Order: sequence, then structure tokens, then C-alpha cells
Amino acid sequence: MNSNIDLVIFGARGDLSKRKLFPALFELDRAGLLTASVRIAAVAREDINSVGFIEQMHDSLKEASKEGQWDESAWLRFSRRLHYIKVDFAQKKEFTALKSWVMDKRTVIYYLATPPSLYGSICKHLHDSGSVSGTSRIVLEKPIGHDFTSSQAVNDTVAQYFTERNIYRIDHYLGKETVQNLLALRFANRMINSQWDNSCIDHVQITVAETVGIEGRWSYYDKVGQLRDMVQNHFTATAVYGRDGAAQRIASRRN
Repeated sequence: MNSNIDLVIFGARGDLSKRKLFPALFELDRAGLLTASVRIAAVAREDINSVGFIEQMHDSLKEASKEGQWDESAWLRFSRRLHYIKVDFAQKKEFTALKSWVMDKRTVIYYLATPPSLYGSICKHLHDSGSVSGTSRIVLEKPIGHDFTSSQAVNDTVAQYFTERNIYRIDHYLGKETVQNLLALRFANRMINSQWDNSCIDHVQITVAETVGIEGRWSYYDKVGQLRDMVQNHFTATAVYGRDGAAQRIASRRN
């Protein structure tokens, strides 16, 4: 990774950041894949300071680690990268605090772990506060809009402040090996590819089994909906072959 990187995570107190982003960053650091100068800013609305956020992150990461694998020395190194910045995403004036943290001549990556309804206002406030340069990157988490029209609107708004080459639209599940293997299994295998269609598959069963509840995601789920957030990419599917429903089954699992 480039040594002059500032990673700014909006929605740092949310479920995605807690369960996915910060554990992944911690493991990268523990593996020696983050250079010493990489800095991480956690941006959220809650009125706490950096010390309080770091203490909570310590407890969260330690609880999530596998038994007997917690590395306190790695945590101390990782914690020195962390900074907490309180910002109300709807208030332009509060982005000055973020601007004062961002340093010149460093590449800034803005990661929006927020609902898509906030993408436009965050990008605008970043630009108006002078926090966007020609080297700034922005990462947008799915879902980007709720239909084709709203997706276009989100993309058009973001494009006003970031060039296309600096915009990264991602889904943290679509790149997993299981999905890549399924695509290769189907299209590289002539026999399977010829059978995976409506003439051979009787029906498809989909099971969504979560290990956690809605918890602090009520406002997000209320607007996005569980089907759009979960079923399209977090599922276990079983394709049942044969019109009698009793023949061969091929299952694919997504965590």
C-alpha cells in the first residue's frame, strides 16, 4: 500500500464498520501489510472523543477475535493509527474538522459506509470544505440507489465532485472466492452449463440465516429493506434438478 495514505471511514460506528472494515484493517496491520504512515480517521455523528472510540474499538476487536489469537502488541500499533472525528453528515460547517485533519500531499480515500441517501451531501460537503483533491478516492458501498433512476441520480451527484477513475463502487461479498468459483464451474464446464437453465431446474430454494439481529441498523433497513441488502448477495441457495423435485441437488453457500 502507498505509504502516504489517509483512510477516512464515514459511518465508523455502524454495523459494517464494526463487523467488517475495522477487523479487516486490523488483520492487515497485524500481517504487516500497512506501512507505518497510514492513518485512519473514523467519522461518525456520536459525540465521543478519540480515546473513547479507541477503547470501544479495542473491546470490539478483541471480542471478535478467535480464542487465543488476540495480539495486544498488534493492537497497540494499530490503535496509534486511529483518530475519531465527530461530523454530522448533513452539516457543511462540521466538515471543517475533517479538513483540518487531512494533510496535503497525501492520498485520501473516503469510504462511505453509510446509506446511499447520504452520498450526495457527503460528497458536496467534502468538496465545499476543500477536502477533495485530484488524487482523492471515494468508495461507495452497495446498494447504490433503490432502482435504475435513483442509481443514476447518485452516480451523477458523486461525479460532480470525483472523476470516474477515482470512484470505486463495491460490494464486499461479490468478490468472494465462492462466487468466482461458481461462475467458473458453470461456464467452464460444458455439461453443467448446458443444464443450469429452466429446462432442467425445477425450483430454487433460498435460505437466509443471520447470526446477528437488526440491532443498530433500523434506520438503514427501514429505507433500504432487507431483501435488497441481504437476499441478493448473502444467501444459501439450492438448485433442485429434475421436474419431480427428487433428483440431484447442487448447493452454493455465501456467508
